Amino acid sequence: MKEQGSEKAAKKKGKGLRRFLIGLGVFLVIVGIVAIWYKNHMKYEIEAHEFYDVETLKSEGRSFDKSSVVYMTNDISPEGLDKVYKALDVTPTGKVAVKLSTGEAGNPNHLEPNLIKNLVQSVDGTIVECNTAYSGSKRAETEMHMQVAKDHGFTEIADVDIMDRDGYMKIPVEGGKNLKENWVGKNLANYDYVLVLTHFKGHPMGGFGGALKNISIGIASSEGKTRIHTGGVFSKPPIDFGSLVTNQDIFTESMAEAAKSVSDYEGNGQKIVYISVMNNMSIDCDCVSSPAAVDMHDIGILASTDPVALDQACVDLVFRAKDGQSLQNRILEKNGLHILKHAEDIGFGNRAYEVISVDD
Repeated sequence: MKEQGSEKAAKKKGKGLRRFLIGLGVFLVIVGIVAIWYKNHMKYEIEAHEFYDVETLKSEGRSFDKSSVVYMTNDISPEGLDKVYKALDVTPTGKVAVKLSTGEAGNPNHLEPNLIKNLVQSVDGTIVECNTAYSGSKRAETEMHMQVAKDHGFTEIADVDIMDRDGYMKIPVEGGKNLKENWVGKNLANYDYVLVLTHFKGHPMGGFGGALKNISIGIASSEGKTRIHTGGVFSKPPIDFGSLVTNQDIFTESMAEAAKSVSDYEGNGQKIVYISVMNNMSIDCDCVSSPAAVDMHDIGILASTDPVALDQACVDLVFRAKDGQSLQNRILEKNGLHILKHAEDIGFGNRAYEVISVDD
């Protein structure tokens, strides 16, 4: 009897082991399939950098359909800012929104209020922002965001409006590959004109943060930010998980598409202009609370009615800088140049540009 009991126990144990091994095998196959899918899904090709100023394009025999004008000064001061703004020869009418990044708490690299004060007040502008969508941010909720804006000195120079404090509105995306609509701060509808003041710098996810990012991620509500980061798949913050399963090119393409939708909303680009300040440049964005150290020289202030040309000009200046290696690497490793290619492909602006100095 004892031997029969032992034999039954051994058979039972053997069956249990076989079930475990079969289950383990199935699990490993599923993991393998998911790993292969993830690797293929997340793969992206890094595009080589090429200069797009008209002189270089002509000298290399490269064709371009159209080019845009970018004004530039090496004078990073309120006077220099005023010069490039006046070169744009625009007259904002109605209620003016001044879109900038208030900067994450602890980040010292954001635009200095004293630099922009005169210009913001000359157009009677309201500084506008939207809440963030990533974990750990001090700007994820309106009250905290306003406190950061106050701490960084922005409330001293103008009124500040967190545009998605009361939710979002949907605006259409024309010609989008990933997005059909863009969820922006509801209060954008309260403004007649937008002056975009951008601190150009690196970005840990997009490669660089320029004018296109400022009006796409920057004007999107927290839900809209999540949608841009995930190509429209997810809409509930935070962006953390969604970003982990979104191809890098889909993210940058979605930024370009969202940016175009904002320009279209603003009178097909007639009610929005762009100024970018190239100073205090780190490989990290102003949204990072403890950014990498600034390791390249300040360059100047650039302005244009075409954000694609403006971003391309800023990128080209980084690639011409002898001390720009770390930021160059950040842009390339994140394939940050793809946002410029996609923006031009969907009919939003020109990569080709001509720089006109206002310093003469």
